[in-house]
Amino acid sequence: MKRFCFAVDLKNDPELIVEYEQYHQQIWPEITASIREAGITAMEIYRIENRLMMIMDTIDSFSFEAKAAADAGNEKVQEWERLMWNYQQALPLAKPGEKWILMNKIFDLNTQ
Repeated sequence: MKRFCFAVDLKNDPELIVEYEQYHQQIWPEITASIREAGITAMEIYRIENRLMMIMDTIDSFSFEAKAAADAGNEKVQEWERLMWNYQQALPLAKPGEKWILMNKIFDLNTQ
């Protein structure tokens, strides 16, 4: 198993944040299917204020490139991503068009 953590911001608007959370109470079944089909075995998103953190567990053979290619060919995933951009905003360090930024692990209790 591999674990990845990502961060992104939401637009700092309380109404938009409520809407974003409502979408995530019952995401579209096509999105769930695309996540699982890519080899993602668990995913959690946490929020404080307008900052989001996502924890993602995957199978060992998971590939970001394969997931991106599958997503590019999936119109429902593209529709979801366009919708989510109405709520999300890139972190200041993000490259143009980049959303979720991969975080670096700096501590692991299991290795101490």
